[in-house]
Amino acid sequence: MYAIVEIAGQQFKVSKDLKVYVNRLANEEGSKVSFDKVYLVDDNGSITIGAPAIEGASVEAKVLQHLKGDKVIIFKKKRRKGYKKRNGHRQYLSQIVIEGITVGGAPKKAASKKVAVEATTEEAEVAPKVKKAPKAKKEDTQE
Repeated sequence: MYAIVEIAGQQFKVSKDLKVYVNRLANEEGSKVSFDKVYLVDDNGSITIGAPAIEGASVEAKVLQHLKGDKVIIFKKKRRKGYKKRNGHRQYLSQIVIEGITVGGAPKKAASKKVAVEATTEEAEVAPKVKKAPKAKKEDTQE
């Protein structure tokens, strides 16, 4: 079983007992956190897709530690001008472990699509057909 979930503005494919590095979360180390923006769940071949998110689905995780990622070097150069800039940073990250994926409810997309199809067919039956008026002919005048 796996899910695609949005965590701190990024989407991750997660499964149970998976350790993931995400952008720094405000939660304390050792605390539990729940993510509600679950976009897709695959339960042994049974795929549920949300529109945009699945109602009632959530992913529970535990914050293991806060740390800094590897150094990223930014080097800028303009050739033949003598311009060189070297800069870098280390991203603030949180390591979390996924404890469980819960699914509750049917996907919204299937229901909303069916309603939309029925609405368009009703409008087509109710709307009268309008015939186009014939084009006006140019009168031939000789002067």
